Amino acid sequence: MINIRRILSRTFAAAAIAFAAVAGLSSCGAIKDDLPPCPEGVTLRFVFDYNMEFANAFPSQVDCLTLLVYDNEGKYVTSRTETSSVLADENWRMTVDLPAGKTYTFVAYGGLACHDASFHFVSQPADGSLRSLQVGMNADCIGADPGVNLHQFFYGNLDLAVPANATDYTEGTVYMMRDTNSIRILLQNLDGSPVKAEDFTFALTADNTLLSGADNAVIPAGTTTYFPWAVGQAGVGTVEDGTDAVLAFAEFSTSRLIAESGARLEITNAVSGEKVLSVPIVNYLLLLKSMQYENMGAQEYLDREHRWNVILFLDNGRWIDTRIIINDWIVRLNNAEL
Repeated sequence: MINIRRILSRTFAAAAIAFAAVAGLSSCGAIKDDLPPCPEGVTLRFVFDYNMEFANAFPSQVDCLTLLVYDNEGKYVTSRTETSSVLADENWRMTVDLPAGKTYTFVAYGGLACHDASFHFVSQPADGSLRSLQVGMNADCIGADPGVNLHQFFYGNLDLAVPANATDYTEGTVYMMRDTNSIRILLQNLDGSPVKAEDFTFALTADNTLLSGADNAVIPAGTTTYFPWAVGQAGVGTVEDGTDAVLAFAEFSTSRLIAESGARLEITNAVSGEKVLSVPIVNYLLLLKSMQYENMGAQEYLDREHRWNVILFLDNGRWIDTRIIINDWIVRLNNAEL
């Protein structure tokens, strides 16, 4: 037997949904000319989960935001900047009014508009195109001795179409990545005796101070020398005879690290001038990836990780190149692979 009540209920429900849809459309100028124009543009969320925790850290890490908008031909359209506390709100969204019926490219930078930013636009975005957009490290950060603790710097981009028949803002998510790294080098004597930081000089060389706005690629600009922004001694417990183990440390702050690049770490005896070590630092950092994250690409690993602690062992002032410790993991060295 046909259930008349059920049929009527479904009919009324369908009619109600259809009416609501039409009412929604007719609440702005998409249907009638005498109504206010419909919102046109985008509502953007910003996420930074490209890290080793795989969790969104944007609200806690990004303290200023710059957004650039380009059309589908790469021509500059507009920009927005946000530096207030709303960035710490997980529910915050940035709304940008834009003409409908077009596709846009959004380029976002975190840490560029802050008063202590370490990077800058090479030229004003409004005067160029997406292809010409470049960001460079500030001159007072390049080759500074002592080094500079770089302000955290982030990058993200998104291509998003605003439909011609849109009756509300189009939603999108800009996924960010971090372009700055902290590398802490520690020297430890095998016999447990203290190591003095002033007995050594530390330097890291790399060509990574210029970045493309289109894809965040490193643009060759010449090798620069990073010097540590902090040096000193650190206690790490006791050795077998009960005495304190004291290590020397040097902490670097660098721009984006690139796999298969020529970045090198060099440590020199400050008294004799003898080279203690000169190694391809990125190759050494990637040794940890092969142990823990073998299914992750080398560049992805370098971009996700940003804090490195590397312990090197000395014997009578000479580096023992058989093992190192990276982020608390012991790595056995095979120089043939490096």
